[in-house]
Amino acid sequence: MSDIKVDQPDIMISVRDVFGIDTDLKVPAFSQRDDHVPEVDTAYQFNPEVTLAILAGFSRDRRVMVQGLHGTGKSTHIEQVAARLNWPCVRINLDGHISRLDLVGKDTIVLKDGKQVTEFQEGIVPWALRRPTALIFDEFDAGRPDVMFVIQRILERDGKFTLLDQNEVIHPHSQFRLFATSNTIGLGNSTGLYHGTQMINQAQMDRWNIVTTLNYLPTDDEVKIVQARVPSMANDSGSELARSMIAVADMTRNSFAAGDISTLMSPRTVISWAENIEIFRDPAIAFRLSFLNKCDEVERPMIAEFFQRCFDQELTESWAHQAAGVMADGEH
Repeated sequence: MSDIKVDQPDIMISVRDVFGIDTDLKVPAFSQRDDHVPEVDTAYQFNPEVTLAILAGFSRDRRVMVQGLHGTGKSTHIEQVAARLNWPCVRINLDGHISRLDLVGKDTIVLKDGKQVTEFQEGIVPWALRRPTALIFDEFDAGRPDVMFVIQRILERDGKFTLLDQNEVIHPHSQFRLFATSNTIGLGNSTGLYHGTQMINQAQMDRWNIVTTLNYLPTDDEVKIVQARVPSMANDSGSELARSMIAVADMTRNSFAAGDISTLMSPRTVISWAENIEIFRDPAIAFRLSFLNKCDEVERPMIAEFFQRCFDQELTESWAHQAAGVMADGEH
Protein backbone atom coordinates (compact mmCIF):
# COMPACT_ATOMS: atom_id res chain seq x y z
CA MET A 1 0.00 0.00 0.00
CA SER A 2 1.27 3.50 -0.79
CA ASP A 3 1.49 5.94 2.08
CA ILE A 4 -1.15 8.56 2.86
CA LYS A 5 -0.18 12.18 2.22
CA VAL A 6 -2.72 13.89 4.52
CA ASP A 7 -2.68 13.92 8.32
CA GLN A 8 -5.49 15.96 9.91
CA PRO A 9 -8.85 17.32 8.66
CA ASP A 10 -8.37 21.01 7.91
CA ILE A 11 -11.86 22.21 6.89
CA MET A 12 -15.45 21.97 8.15
CA ILE A 13 -18.24 21.21 5.66
CA SER A 14 -21.99 21.70 5.91
CA VAL A 15 -24.01 18.48 6.02
CA ARG A 16 -26.95 20.36 4.50
CA ASP A 17 -24.93 21.62 1.53
CA VAL A 18 -23.01 18.41 0.80
CA PHE A 19 -25.52 15.67 1.69
CA GLY A 20 -28.85 17.50 1.38
CA ILE A 21 -29.95 16.67 4.94
CA ASP A 22 -31.94 19.29 6.86
CA THR A 23 -29.52 19.94 9.70
CA ASP A 24 -27.07 22.68 10.73
CA LEU A 25 -24.42 20.07 11.53
CA LYS A 26 -20.89 20.67 10.27
CA VAL A 27 -18.30 17.89 10.09
CA PRO A 28 -14.51 17.87 9.64
CA ALA A 29 -13.06 17.03 6.24
CA PHE A 30 -9.82 17.14 4.30
CA SER A 31 -9.30 19.85 1.69
CA GLN A 32 -6.85 17.67 -0.27
CA ARG A 33 -7.72 14.36 -1.93
CA ASP A 34 -5.43 11.39 -1.37
CA ASP A 35 -5.08 8.39 -3.69
CA HIS A 36 -6.94 6.29 -1.09
CA VAL A 37 -10.08 8.48 -1.22
CA PRO A 38 -12.96 6.77 -3.13
CA GLU A 39 -14.24 8.38 -6.31
CA VAL A 40 -17.39 10.49 -5.92
CA ASP A 41 -20.51 8.92 -7.42
CA THR A 42 -22.73 11.87 -8.28
CA ALA A 43 -25.75 9.57 -8.78
CA TYR A 44 -25.63 8.10 -5.29
CA GLN A 45 -28.75 8.67 -3.15
CA PHE A 46 -28.03 9.12 0.56
CA ASN A 47 -30.28 7.73 3.29
CA PRO A 48 -30.47 10.58 5.87
CA GLU A 49 -30.45 8.43 9.04
CA VAL A 50 -27.66 6.16 7.84
CA THR A 51 -25.66 9.15 6.58
CA LEU A 52 -25.88 10.87 9.97
CA ALA A 53 -24.77 7.64 11.69
CA ILE A 54 -21.76 7.35 9.39
CA LEU A 55 -20.93 11.04 9.83
CA ALA A 56 -21.01 10.51 13.61
CA GLY A 57 -18.42 7.80 13.05
CA PHE A 58 -16.15 10.18 11.16
CA SER A 59 -16.62 13.29 13.30
CA ARG A 60 -16.89 11.71 16.78
CA ASP A 61 -14.80 8.56 16.33
CA ARG A 62 -17.71 6.16 16.86
CA ARG A 63 -17.52 2.54 15.72
CA VAL A 64 -20.37 2.20 13.19
CA MET A 65 -21.92 -0.97 11.76
CA VAL A 66 -24.33 -0.75 8.80
CA GLN A 67 -26.67 -3.74 8.57
CA GLY A 68 -29.11 -4.61 5.80
CA LEU A 69 -30.06 -6.94 2.96
CA HIS A 70 -27.73 -7.41 0.01
CA GLY A 71 -27.63 -4.82 -2.73
CA THR A 72 -28.80 -1.89 -0.59
CA GLY A 73 -25.42 -0.16 -0.96
CA LYS A 74 -24.08 -0.46 2.59
CA SER A 75 -20.37 -0.38 1.78
CA THR A 76 -20.91 2.13 -1.00
CA HIS A 77 -22.77 4.39 1.44
CA ILE A 78 -19.73 4.56 3.73
CA GLU A 79 -17.39 5.05 0.77
CA GLN A 80 -19.49 7.86 -0.69
CA VAL A 81 -19.56 9.70 2.64
CA ALA A 82 -15.78 9.28 2.82
CA ALA A 83 -15.46 10.51 -0.78
CA ARG A 84 -17.20 13.76 0.06
CA LEU A 85 -15.06 14.25 3.16
CA ASN A 86 -11.87 13.41 1.20
CA TRP A 87 -11.20 10.82 3.92
CA PRO A 88 -8.79 8.01 2.94
CA CYS A 89 -10.62 4.69 2.95
CA VAL A 90 -9.59 1.01 2.86
CA ARG A 91 -12.15 -1.77 2.38
CA ILE A 92 -11.56 -5.40 3.40
CA ASN A 93 -13.91 -8.25 2.57
CA LEU A 94 -13.91 -10.76 5.45
CA ASP A 95 -14.29 -13.82 3.25
CA GLY A 96 -13.04 -17.23 4.33
CA HIS A 97 -9.61 -16.60 2.80
CA ILE A 98 -8.76 -13.62 5.04
CA SER A 99 -6.63 -14.89 7.91
CA ARG A 100 -5.26 -13.46 11.13
CA LEU A 101 -1.84 -13.14 9.47
CA ASP A 102 -3.33 -11.03 6.66
CA LEU A 103 -4.71 -8.59 9.22
CA VAL A 104 -1.84 -8.53 11.74
CA GLY A 105 1.22 -9.27 9.60
CA LYS A 106 3.78 -11.99 9.15
CA ASP A 107 7.46 -12.68 8.64
CA THR A 108 8.48 -12.61 4.99
CA ILE A 109 11.77 -13.20 3.19
CA VAL A 110 13.13 -10.09 1.46
CA LEU A 111 16.37 -9.22 -0.35
CA LYS A 112 18.69 -6.73 1.38
CA ASP A 113 22.14 -5.99 0.02
CA GLY A 114 21.85 -9.09 -2.15
CA LYS A 115 21.08 -11.33 0.81
CA GLN A 116 17.85 -13.03 1.83
CA VAL A 117 16.71 -11.88 5.27
CA THR A 118 13.54 -12.43 7.29
CA GLU A 119 11.58 -9.27 7.95
CA PHE A 120 8.21 -8.63 9.60
CA GLN A 121 5.68 -7.23 7.15
CA GLU A 122 2.78 -5.61 8.96
CA GLY A 123 -0.77 -6.39 7.91
CA ILE A 124 -3.57 -4.04 6.95
CA VAL A 125 -4.74 -3.40 10.54
CA PRO A 126 -1.44 -1.99 11.88
CA TRP A 127 -0.97 -0.09 8.62
CA ALA A 128 -4.41 1.54 8.88
CA LEU A 129 -4.13 2.22 12.62
CA ARG A 130 -1.07 4.40 12.08
CA ARG A 131 -2.82 6.59 9.50
CA PRO A 132 -5.90 8.83 9.08
CA THR A 133 -7.86 6.01 7.45
CA ALA A 134 -11.44 4.76 7.47
CA LEU A 135 -11.13 0.97 7.67
CA ILE A 136 -14.26 -0.85 6.43
CA PHE A 137 -14.82 -4.52 7.22
CA ASP A 138 -17.22 -5.88 4.60
CA GLU A 139 -19.36 -8.98 5.31
CA PHE A 140 -18.47 -8.68 9.00
CA ASP A 141 -20.77 -11.56 9.94
CA ALA A 142 -18.86 -13.94 7.64
CA GLY A 143 -15.49 -13.50 9.36
CA ARG A 144 -13.65 -16.46 10.87
CA PRO A 145 -13.48 -16.61 14.70
CA ASP A 146 -9.69 -16.10 14.84
CA VAL A 147 -10.06 -13.03 12.61
CA MET A 148 -12.92 -11.62 14.70
CA PHE A 149 -10.86 -11.66 17.88
CA VAL A 150 -8.14 -9.64 16.14
CA ILE A 151 -10.76 -7.03 15.26
CA GLN A 152 -12.16 -7.05 18.80
CA ARG A 153 -8.91 -5.59 20.10
CA ILE A 154 -9.29 -2.42 18.02
CA LEU A 155 -12.96 -2.01 18.95
CA GLU A 156 -12.00 -0.95 22.47
CA ARG A 157 -12.37 2.71 23.37
CA ASP A 158 -8.63 3.42 23.30
CA GLY A 159 -8.16 1.04 20.35
CA LYS A 160 -4.56 0.17 21.23
CA PHE A 161 -3.25 -2.77 19.27
CA THR A 162 -0.46 -5.04 20.48
CA LEU A 163 1.88 -6.62 17.94
CA LEU A 164 3.06 -9.60 19.95
CA ASP A 165 5.60 -10.64 17.32
CA GLN A 166 7.25 -7.22 17.52
CA ASN A 167 6.74 -6.47 21.24
CA GLU A 168 5.08 -3.24 20.12
CA VAL A 169 1.91 -1.44 21.16
CA ILE A 170 0.36 0.64 18.37
CA HIS A 171 -1.59 3.71 19.42
CA PRO A 172 -4.14 4.53 16.71
CA HIS A 173 -3.87 7.75 14.75
CA SER A 174 -6.30 10.37 16.03
CA GLN A 175 -8.17 10.25 12.69
CA PHE A 176 -8.36 6.47 12.35
CA ARG A 177 -12.00 5.36 11.93
CA LEU A 178 -13.60 1.91 11.94
CA PHE A 179 -16.74 0.75 10.10
CA ALA A 180 -18.36 -2.58 9.23
CA THR A 181 -21.20 -3.87 7.08
CA SER A 182 -23.21 -7.05 7.61
CA ASN A 183 -26.25 -8.80 6.19
CA THR A 184 -27.36 -10.06 9.60
CA ILE A 185 -27.13 -8.48 13.03
CA GLY A 186 -24.81 -11.04 14.48
CA LEU A 187 -27.49 -13.60 15.29
CA GLY A 188 -26.71 -15.99 12.46
CA ASN A 189 -28.59 -16.88 9.29
CA SER A 190 -32.20 -17.91 9.93
CA THR A 191 -33.57 -17.50 6.38
CA GLY A 192 -31.01 -19.53 4.41
CA LEU A 193 -30.32 -16.49 2.22
CA TYR A 194 -26.85 -15.76 3.59
CA HIS A 195 -24.89 -19.01 3.73
CA GLY A 196 -21.55 -18.67 5.49
CA THR A 197 -22.63 -16.03 7.98
CA GLN A 198 -22.08 -16.79 11.63
CA MET A 199 -23.29 -15.73 15.03
CA ILE A 200 -21.09 -12.91 16.31
CA ASN A 201 -19.81 -12.89 19.87
CA GLN A 202 -22.23 -10.58 21.68
CA ALA A 203 -19.37 -9.06 23.69
CA GLN A 204 -18.02 -7.92 20.33
CA MET A 205 -21.37 -6.65 19.07
CA ASP A 206 -21.61 -4.62 22.28
CA ARG A 207 -18.43 -2.76 21.30
CA TRP A 208 -20.01 -1.23 18.20
CA ASN A 209 -21.16 2.22 19.32
CA ILE A 210 -23.71 2.68 16.53
CA VAL A 211 -25.65 0.06 14.54
CA THR A 212 -27.80 1.43 11.74
CA THR A 213 -29.97 -0.33 9.17
CA LEU A 214 -30.01 0.49 5.46
CA ASN A 215 -33.25 -0.60 3.83
CA TYR A 216 -34.25 -0.39 0.18
CA LEU A 217 -34.80 3.11 -1.16
CA PRO A 218 -38.16 4.78 -1.91
CA THR A 219 -39.30 4.23 -5.49
CA ASP A 220 -38.53 7.79 -6.64
CA ASP A 221 -34.94 7.54 -5.39
CA GLU A 222 -34.45 4.10 -6.94
CA VAL A 223 -35.77 5.42 -10.29
CA LYS A 224 -33.19 8.24 -10.14
CA ILE A 225 -30.38 5.74 -9.53
CA VAL A 226 -31.47 3.53 -12.44
CA GLN A 227 -31.68 6.54 -14.77
CA ALA A 228 -28.27 7.78 -13.62
CA ARG A 229 -26.72 4.38 -14.34
CA VAL A 230 -28.54 3.95 -17.66
CA PRO A 231 -28.78 7.43 -19.25
CA SER A 232 -30.93 6.16 -22.13
CA MET A 233 -33.76 5.77 -19.59
CA ALA A 234 -33.51 9.39 -18.45
CA ASN A 235 -36.79 10.43 -20.13
CA ASP A 236 -40.53 10.03 -19.53
CA SER A 237 -40.82 6.61 -21.16
CA GLY A 238 -37.67 5.45 -19.37
CA SER A 239 -39.07 6.68 -16.07
CA GLU A 240 -42.30 4.73 -16.64
CA LEU A 241 -40.30 1.60 -17.54
CA ALA A 242 -38.11 1.99 -14.44
CA ARG A 243 -41.17 2.30 -12.20
CA SER A 244 -42.60 -0.92 -13.62
CA MET A 245 -39.28 -2.67 -13.03
CA ILE A 246 -39.09 -1.43 -9.45
CA ALA A 247 -42.70 -2.52 -8.89
CA VAL A 248 -41.63 -6.07 -9.83
CA ALA A 249 -38.65 -5.76 -7.49
CA ASP A 250 -40.87 -4.57 -4.63
CA MET A 251 -43.17 -7.58 -5.10
CA THR A 252 -40.18 -9.93 -4.79
CA ARG A 253 -39.02 -8.10 -1.66
CA ASN A 254 -42.45 -8.29 -0.03
CA SER A 255 -42.82 -11.97 -0.94
CA PHE A 256 -39.36 -12.69 0.43
CA ALA A 257 -40.26 -10.94 3.69
CA ALA A 258 -43.43 -13.07 3.89
CA GLY A 259 -41.41 -16.24 3.31
CA ASP A 260 -43.08 -17.06 -0.04
CA ILE A 261 -39.89 -16.96 -2.13
CA SER A 262 -36.21 -17.39 -1.31
CA THR A 263 -34.69 -14.80 -3.67
CA LEU A 264 -35.29 -11.07 -4.00
CA MET A 265 -34.36 -8.33 -6.43
CA SER A 266 -31.84 -5.90 -4.99
CA PRO A 267 -31.28 -2.43 -6.47
CA ARG A 268 -28.09 -3.87 -7.98
CA THR A 269 -30.20 -6.46 -9.85
CA VAL A 270 -32.61 -3.78 -11.07
CA ILE A 271 -29.67 -1.82 -12.49
CA SER A 272 -28.36 -4.98 -14.21
CA TRP A 273 -31.83 -5.54 -15.65
CA ALA A 274 -31.89 -1.98 -17.01
CA GLU A 275 -28.42 -2.38 -18.52
CA ASN A 276 -29.47 -5.66 -20.13
CA ILE A 277 -32.57 -4.03 -21.62
CA GLU A 278 -30.17 -1.73 -23.48
CA ILE A 279 -28.45 -4.81 -24.89
CA PHE A 280 -31.44 -7.05 -25.71
CA ARG A 281 -34.09 -4.36 -26.34
CA ASP A 282 -36.68 -6.54 -24.60
CA PRO A 283 -37.63 -6.17 -20.89
CA ALA A 284 -38.86 -9.80 -20.74
CA ILE A 285 -35.64 -11.36 -22.09
CA ALA A 286 -33.53 -9.03 -19.95
CA PHE A 287 -35.62 -9.91 -16.86
CA ARG A 288 -35.13 -13.64 -17.45
CA LEU A 289 -31.36 -13.27 -17.92
CA SER A 290 -30.89 -10.78 -15.08
CA PHE A 291 -33.00 -12.38 -12.36
CA LEU A 292 -35.48 -15.12 -13.21
CA ASN A 293 -32.82 -17.69 -14.14
CA LYS A 294 -31.25 -17.22 -10.69
CA CYS A 295 -34.46 -18.28 -8.93
CA ASP A 296 -35.63 -21.68 -7.75
CA GLU A 297 -37.58 -23.40 -10.54
CA VAL A 298 -40.51 -23.97 -8.18
CA GLU A 299 -40.73 -20.22 -7.51
CA ARG A 300 -40.39 -19.03 -11.11
CA PRO A 301 -44.15 -19.16 -11.92
CA MET A 302 -44.87 -16.83 -8.97
CA ILE A 303 -42.13 -14.42 -10.00
CA ALA A 304 -43.31 -14.55 -13.63
CA GLU A 305 -46.74 -13.59 -12.28
CA PHE A 306 -45.19 -10.46 -10.71
CA PHE A 307 -43.78 -9.55 -14.13
CA GLN A 308 -47.16 -10.12 -15.79
CA ARG A 309 -48.93 -7.82 -13.31
CA CYS A 310 -46.50 -4.96 -13.94
CA PHE A 311 -45.85 -5.40 -17.67
CA ASP A 312 -49.10 -7.09 -18.82
CA GLN A 313 -47.04 -9.77 -20.59
CA GLU A 314 -46.99 -13.50 -19.97
CA LEU A 315 -43.65 -15.23 -19.63
CA THR A 316 -43.21 -18.87 -20.60
CA GLU A 317 -42.53 -19.60 -16.90
CA SER A 318 -45.92 -18.26 -15.76
CA TRP A 319 -48.73 -20.48 -14.46
CA ALA A 320 -51.10 -19.26 -17.18
CA HIS A 321 -48.65 -20.13 -19.94
CA GLN A 322 -47.94 -23.55 -18.44
CA ALA A 323 -51.66 -24.24 -18.02
CA ALA A 324 -52.28 -23.30 -21.64
CA GLY A 325 -49.53 -25.72 -22.67
CA VAL A 326 -51.08 -28.54 -20.63
CA MET A 327 -54.50 -27.90 -22.21
CA ALA A 328 -52.97 -27.93 -25.69
CA ASP A 329 -51.26 -31.25 -24.97
CA GLY A 330 -54.58 -32.65 -23.72
CA GLU A 331 -56.31 -31.73 -26.98
CA HIS A 332 -53.70 -33.68 -28.94
